[in-house]
Amino acid sequence: MRKLLFLALIFFSYNGMQSQEIYLQTGKNYTQFDYKSDTNNPPILQAGTGNFYEIGYKMHLNNEKLKYTVGLNVNEYNAIGGDKNDSYSWNTQYLGLQNTFSIAILNKSGFEVSVNAGLGISSLIYGKQNINGHYLDLNSQKEFSGLWVAPKLGLQAAYNVSNDMFLSLGYGYSKNYNLTNSTPEKLSFNNNQIQFGVHFLFL
Repeated sequence: MRKLLFLALIFFSYNGMQSQEIYLQTGKNYTQFDYKSDTNNPPILQAGTGNFYEIGYKMHLNNEKLKYTVGLNVNEYNAIGGDKNDSYSWNTQYLGLQNTFSIAILNKSGFEVSVNAGLGISSLIYGKQNINGHYLDLNSQKEFSGLWVAPKLGLQAAYNVSNDMFLSLGYGYSKNYNLTNSTPEKLSFNNNQIQFGVHFLFL
């Protein structure tokens, strides 16, 4: 038992010496709804835009190349659609937790480029559907509510502006799936995300 405690102390002491950071990110989502129904003809949908916000913590693992990030975010996934008779729009906000691993592929003179992959989970906190001026609360619609998962791939470039702060610009692509919807109407989101970040380093 003492040996396990000693090894655990060494492990956490070692990890505590690695560089860590907190960050704030914001940007734009460009979202395409993928809607399918066994009972209704799906509407013709166009991509919509929305904002995203994230605050998180990043830990450098073993070396400066491999990192793990966990972040709390709010994403707006919006879309518009319709035909000659009807006009539709959807405005939604999802609160989620994002887990990501990244690896640096270029690190030189304070400039770093990394690729990343992760998985997010989220749930609807606000949703409105507008059909010809008539509004519907989407929190009661199972194809929008429930538990969502989103595999994500991305690319980020960062530049140090001081010893303990740097700025980043990134891109991410995710596919969002609803795990709890058992109705004939199926919905998923294809999302392209542009990210701007401010990061603060500490030990």
